[in-house]
Amino acid sequence: MQRIEMIDCVGRKHLSANLENGEFSYAKALNENIQGHKFLDIRFYDEKSKTAVLIETKQKFKTNDKQQLFDYVALERRLSSTIKIVAILANTNDDKIKVWKIVDGKETELDDKKLKSFEEYVDYFKPKNINDKTAVLENTSKLNRLLHDNGIAEKLRSQFVGTCLLALKNGLTYKGLTTSQIIAGIKEVLGTLLEGSVDKADKIVILHENILKDQNVEKIKSENFEKLLEYIEENIEPYINEASREGHDILSYFFTTFNKYVAREDKNQAFTPNHIAHFMATVAGIYKTSRILDPTCGSGTFLVQAMTQALNDCETDAERNEIKKHQIYGIEFDKNVYGLSTTNMLIHGDGNSNIRCGSCFEKGDWIQQANADVVLMNPPYNASKNQVPENFAKTWRKTSTDPSKGLCFVEFVAGKVNRGRLLTLLPMACAIQTDGVIGNFKQKMLEKHTLDAVFSFPAEMFYPGASAVACCMVFDLGKPHKNGKETFFGYFKDDGFEKRKGVGRVDVRDKWKSIEEEWLDLYEHRTTMAGKSVCRHVEANEEWCAEAYMETDYSTLCDDDFIRKMRDYAAFLVQNEEV
Repeated sequence: MQRIEMIDCVGRKHLSANLENGEFSYAKALNENIQGHKFLDIRFYDEKSKTAVLIETKQKFKTNDKQQLFDYVALERRLSSTIKIVAILANTNDDKIKVWKIVDGKETELDDKKLKSFEEYVDYFKPKNINDKTAVLENTSKLNRLLHDNGIAEKLRSQFVGTCLLALKNGLTYKGLTTSQIIAGIKEVLGTLLEGSVDKADKIVILHENILKDQNVEKIKSENFEKLLEYIEENIEPYINEASREGHDILSYFFTTFNKYVAREDKNQAFTPNHIAHFMATVAGIYKTSRILDPTCGSGTFLVQAMTQALNDCETDAERNEIKKHQIYGIEFDKNVYGLSTTNMLIHGDGNSNIRCGSCFEKGDWIQQANADVVLMNPPYNASKNQVPENFAKTWRKTSTDPSKGLCFVEFVAGKVNRGRLLTLLPMACAIQTDGVIGNFKQKMLEKHTLDAVFSFPAEMFYPGASAVACCMVFDLGKPHKNGKETFFGYFKDDGFEKRKGVGRVDVRDKWKSIEEEWLDLYEHRTTMAGKSVCRHVEANEEWCAEAYMETDYSTLCDDDFIRKMRDYAAFLVQNEEV
């Protein structure tokens, strides 16, 4: 995009140039001699909102160009210490941009893929749109105590809070009403939101029967119900802006904070962490034209992330509506979790229209009609035999955590879609084993599809849910794995997250953003790096994991690494009932 197009897009009336060539000189504005970078390409400013949008253009910007841009940010803050800043790197030979929001000197990288109007950038700083992760986490903890005090069971909290938040965001009236009147109001709001949705009646029945008619909910005193809703309205909802990637991250964290209580009932349930879902969706390469399917969608984490990335590539409301109504597809077998996915999608801006309840094996024709070109899935590690056809079930071992269980889901869906990309989480044993059911699966997949990549993920990724050690396999569907084709293997075991009592694994040191960028860069350029990644051609009778082929970076090893690896091995033996 050329500079004149950028100016027209953001808004010429806010253009602030003090040089004849249209640039902005900070030396001139500050009336002093400045060494180094001082001429910004494009500056927009509005005195009323105290907001500045700074754009530095390059033919093709590089990572180190960020420093030049932030030199201008520092100079801008010298003009006014209270100014709100949007800083942008923009290419002139294509439409690629990188965007940061700066408030009180704290920077946050946004997921914007298109330039926006100045008014839209001003909206980023309005009180209702300021994403405050610390506040949300603190308030979520307090809300959990309130739910406990009011007798809401742990397994119910995620969907109960999600349902209340959804109703409040859409005009629920609750003050001065009885509990039965409040429940009736919530049901009415849900009915309106689900208008036009596939299986609308079933979704309403599930939400009504499982949540609103639960005896513990019906027993909440009206004054306590009002206090609960008031707390959610005042201390959760205002801090969440679902219109941005940052807001989606916080909202997902809030939602999955309660999902972990569901996992306590079944330690084999493996809810995909939000940051891993974001990484996988990014690897998939999702755009506004993508058609996304999750045939085992659980609480909807993959679908939320995929929809967010697709919407970020849009320029018009028509494109956004098309994605929500016709390009997001999900299937969930468990009725309780199905209700959770419906609520989750509605909270995140809809996209629930094509989420169906049932077995993906019974909806093969529907899967083909969806015409998906991106599949993101985390098949159940504890599936029961009534979820799959008999010919698949008879191959399972007696253990409930048989690592081969997820393979039949992957093989079936890959055959029905047969185009685009499929990314799936599977137990690490599926990558390591080379014979039996797993070996046969590998052979069948390579005969029809290409194994593009395998990522070895953190050992405790699903904590506090399933104890399974997982990897992500990436397939290009409908293209047989050619002889000589090299697969990328990533040893991505450290995501920067740490376990914290009461909240699970969290990014307490804000490491994830830079770690994700490194992982994506290694994969995109298919870089071989000691201790991190390797590229190699593999066959069905070989191990599909980085550990088997990459060079070890011995300089980084310490005693803790040895202890951690022995613990991982012990957990693997226990999981596979070998001890």
